[in-house]
Amino acid sequence: MAKKKSKLKVAQEEAQAAVNKANEKIEELGGLTAALYSELTNIQEAFDAIRNVPSEKKLQYEELKQIRLNWKQQAEKIEKDYKGAAVKNAGAGAAGAGVGVAVVTMGPTVAMGVATTFGVASTGTAISTLSGAAATNAALAWLGGGALAAGGGGMAAGEAFLALAGPIGWAIAGVALLTSGILMWKSLSDKKHIEDVFTLISKRDVTSYDLAIVELNERIARIDDESGKLHDANDEIRTFGLDYNTMSEAQQYALGSYVNLMSSSTQLLVNPILGLLPKYTEADFDDFASQETDENKAKWYSEFKLLIVSLANFLYKIELNERDKKLLWKSLRKNKKMLKSLGVSKKDFGIEIIDAVIEALNYKYTLCEAI
Repeated sequence: MAKKKSKLKVAQEEAQAAVNKANEKIEELGGLTAALYSELTNIQEAFDAIRNVPSEKKLQYEELKQIRLNWKQQAEKIEKDYKGAAVKNAGAGAAGAGVGVAVVTMGPTVAMGVATTFGVASTGTAISTLSGAAATNAALAWLGGGALAAGGGGMAAGEAFLALAGPIGWAIAGVALLTSGILMWKSLSDKKHIEDVFTLISKRDVTSYDLAIVELNERIARIDDESGKLHDANDEIRTFGLDYNTMSEAQQYALGSYVNLMSSSTQLLVNPILGLLPKYTEADFDDFASQETDENKAKWYSEFKLLIVSLANFLYKIELNERDKKLLWKSLRKNKKMLKSLGVSKKDFGIEIIDAVIEALNYKYTLCEAI
């Protein structure tokens, strides 16, 4: 007779299924964003062929062109960096072996899906609080699994662990952290208590992923719709002739509306999927830490910023009593892989870390309630 699954095991499996579904949607999104990029490139070429376009209109679609090119470069960088990290980690069996992996190998369209999921600003950096290389690392860890994020060797531990502030953090929270921490408890009462905490975390993750999947589906539908509109617009523009000054007023008006269409379509490429961005950001932490007047405490906050931000995402909207807090701290402190990926020693990982995380989160909750 098969052993009945624990509540935690059920919650973990549900979280993993949601992770996998989200990854499938990101892959689907990638194929459609590739098509959208192609349609935008085609309509841009049609505009480029027209003479005497008013400078303000020309400036607008040239700016859109630059945003689109930045997005493409970000996608290419994610693909390149992922492949590089996969090669470095292949010997350790890390690439694709961790949690949250539906896409083990990454091609150009998947990289485009990731670039859209995490967002790209007009400057070419990610919109989320993870900027530049750190944002790419978060995306890589998301696709490469926990092994990359948890010190697999392909990235510097500090930068790689920034990934825990994003979706991979939820996946690790739901799976990898649990098994190594909970099994060490000798007291059945303690073991059940900490399992209940981790069950809540996994259930929260399922809710987060389910909402993100709804958002991904909405983005997919919108991109599909706008690609069709761009295709039709491109066909029509090519019937207008190549001189703006000889076009009818209706045709000139239509061109203006098509620039607006290009603008809204470009935003669909570069705006992130909000449900997959960190719930607690570095900006949130900086705001919290700036209130500290004690110079030594402020210095301590600075030293452990990365760790506190990451754990704040891990514990976002999870209420802990004193017993929960101590058991959780002991579980994390016993997890050697976790500590290594954090670049923190067991000695340095004191209970005050958890206290700071709770304080930082409560500060954000208070601000949110005040708005």
